[in-house]
Amino acid sequence: MFDFLDSGQYDLLGAFWVTVQLTLYSAIGSLIWGTILVAMRVSPVPLMRGFGTIYVNCVRNTPLTVIIISCSLVLNQTLGFKMGADNFKDIGFRLAVLGFIAYTGTFVCEALRSGINTVPVGQAEAARALGLNFFQVLTLIVLPQAFRSVVAPLANVLIALTKNTTVAAAIGVAEAALLMKEMLENEADALFAVFAVIAFGFIVLTLPTGLILGWVAKRVAVKR
Repeated sequence: MFDFLDSGQYDLLGAFWVTVQLTLYSAIGSLIWGTILVAMRVSPVPLMRGFGTIYVNCVRNTPLTVIIISCSLVLNQTLGFKMGADNFKDIGFRLAVLGFIAYTGTFVCEALRSGINTVPVGQAEAARALGLNFFQVLTLIVLPQAFRSVVAPLANVLIALTKNTTVAAAIGVAEAALLMKEMLENEADALFAVFAVIAFGFIVLTLPTGLILGWVAKRVAVKR
């Protein structure tokens, strides 16, 4: 049933390595972009607060497939945006990362905003009374505690991001989902085995992530 794995025809490890890279780069970018968005959403400046609210609500409710395909069709094919890459493979990968950051950053933002709401208001007021400005209060007092309280929700976002990387196959990124499509076309007599192998690969990627970050969440949780 699993004879196709011994043929050497399919680069299974290479496909999952691309998935890992997509997840890693997108996770880092999403964490940065999500932090910027949450700073906008709680900002005292109405324009920034309005932009953050509109962006999060619009992008979060847009299908990820639409965002990824739009990055390819609009940014690359229409506007000629190549992100410094010279070939289609690299362009597709980088555009996919950009799309994942734009999408996943909204969920990071909302997770952090829920964490900010757990920080006692008196701490921010005390910091302002000491002469700290909004940026200092946010970065020195509020966000460190918010991050500690939302490790578990952020772990769920990371796991969802890992599974969402399969959407990159829509623009030709050679990750696990694109390989699965090729395997299904060539191995019609082993459909269950193909699904089982790909599913097992994603379990190997996501299960340790959930267990490790779950342990971290318990270790760094803020004691009330």
